[in-house]
Amino acid sequence: MADLAVHDPLAGAGTWRRTRARLGVHLALGAFALYYLVPFAVVVLNSFRSLDDIGRHGLLAIPTSFSVAHWATTWNTLCVSGGCAGIAPFFWNSLEMAIPATLISTAFGAVNGYVLSKWRFPGSEALFLLITLGVFMPGQMVLLPWAITLGHLGLSNSIAGLVLIHCVQGLSFTTLFCRNYYINIPDELIRAARIDGAGFWRIFRRIVLPLSPPILIVTVIWQFTGIWNEFLFGVTFSSGTHQPITAALIGLSAAGTSVHQYNVESAAVLIGAAPPLLIYLLGGRYFVRGLTQGAVK
Repeated sequence: MADLAVHDPLAGAGTWRRTRARLGVHLALGAFALYYLVPFAVVVLNSFRSLDDIGRHGLLAIPTSFSVAHWATTWNTLCVSGGCAGIAPFFWNSLEMAIPATLISTAFGAVNGYVLSKWRFPGSEALFLLITLGVFMPGQMVLLPWAITLGHLGLSNSIAGLVLIHCVQGLSFTTLFCRNYYINIPDELIRAARIDGAGFWRIFRRIVLPLSPPILIVTVIWQFTGIWNEFLFGVTFSSGTHQPITAALIGLSAAGTSVHQYNVESAAVLIGAAPPLLIYLLGGRYFVRGLTQGAVK
């Protein structure tokens, strides 16, 4: 049969068509990847070039100089938001904001999803609908309520205030993801555990959580990336040395100076983009796997 397939003209034509189609797909994907990677490559190269090299040859030229001193300047002495302590304080501000907000919103989202999928009660579907409304609500709509809330709580212009905002704002996504994932867990497991005398939290710890790593990875990556890259709340509810790195970068780009230090600014952008990029590189395959196992339906 293999010899017949080799000498069959129709089989050969079909193989050639499949090869051409595969080659076309690969070329198209390669073109799109190149299109998106070129700006990133330009920023990376410019972060190592001298300002004189950039001024003489332009931003898109092949580098004729190489130095890592611009990165040290960016981290330690760059003037941002009225201070010249570099980008480092704002980087640590973002870490202090993103890590607890990600963990807290993921934990509450997991409990909410567990309740709304396995411990339903009258009105649970309506409550789930109200919670998921936050997914479609633009951030500009809640600026005034949050300003009033933070003022009453004494959390204005603080990292703790930003953590509170992102915890609450992220509950819509984490609840949606976890509820749609947990609903695929067989109800028989929950019923059997109840018959054996297990209560709410014991079932959650012993049955639900061991089945949760795929969706928890999804929510952690989603939340951390979204919180780290968010700038509206950071710009509105913080100032000076309390700002996250995204707000500092916006202040850097809007400084209005006559001479732009493109090499230092490029290094600042890369430092700001490094944590979410690293998170996705380490957990990207688990992110896709978790989504395909029921995180979004």
